[in-house]
Amino acid sequence: MARGLGELESTIMDRLWSYHRPASVRDVLEDLRADREIAYTTVMTVMDKLHTKGLLKRKPVGRAYVYETVASKEAYTADLMRESLARSGNQAATLVHFLERLTPEEATALEAALRVFPPKGRRE
Repeated sequence: MARGLGELESTIMDRLWSYHRPASVRDVLEDLRADREIAYTTVMTVMDKLHTKGLLKRKPVGRAYVYETVASKEAYTADLMRESLARSGNQAATLVHFLERLTPEEATALEAALRVFPPKGRRE
């Protein structure tokens, strides 16, 4: 189940997604310190919580852990979208409201995605 993220959780996940490789708490800490003052224990606690939520996997390396994202940012976002749709109560109405609010760029992206992966009833 996907979950919404807090501000620091989101920032840390964005950094990990951008690395495309496993990273230690120290790696993320040094990256974050370029933009803000933050304690090692804060980053460690948040990364542990992201692991508990199932968004990060980790393996011990020496006395520390190395973390890696479980899924891509796109897959995580898709899970959030599906969960929101499932909770909406009226999926058709929710989709209509969603489509009404698409920017031209988003509509173009949706059309391109449907060409790559057509709805189940329309597959050949």
